[in-house]
Amino acid sequence: MKLVRKGANVVTSLQKILFIEDDPDIQMVAQLALEAVGGYAVQICSSGAEALATAEQFAPDLILLDVMMPGMDGPTTLKELRKRPALANTPVIFMTARVQRHEVEQYLALGAVDVISKPFDPMTLSEQVAAIWLKANETRSR
Repeated sequence: MKLVRKGANVVTSLQKILFIEDDPDIQMVAQLALEAVGGYAVQICSSGAEALATAEQFAPDLILLDVMMPGMDGPTTLKELRKRPALANTPVIFMTARVQRHEVEQYLALGAVDVISKPFDPMTLSEQVAAIWLKANETRSR
């Protein structure tokens, strides 16, 4: 993990992203966008259960989490991830087509740092994620 100095604060740089998404097509497009365009290391999990089994070992800097998944949905997955000390403060961004104002407010109240709407633009996804990451780090370092 690289360290980046921002004023008096030292902030780690974003390198490793855990992407929890059940749709293989979205997995492929997002992984390509994040790895090829953004240069990030991406670990994909197809379910909340798989994420719980994988997340601590992968030690992500950021988690991208689908809201609607079979079995364990995104909000439940987030609650379970937060119970693990190593992941308790890892920033989480929900990705969903459900972006009505009250829905976004609900996701933020659950502890997400932001929400990216689906469908997303693969050419700007990395930029979007990086901007949210910086904003989340500025907020956490205050």
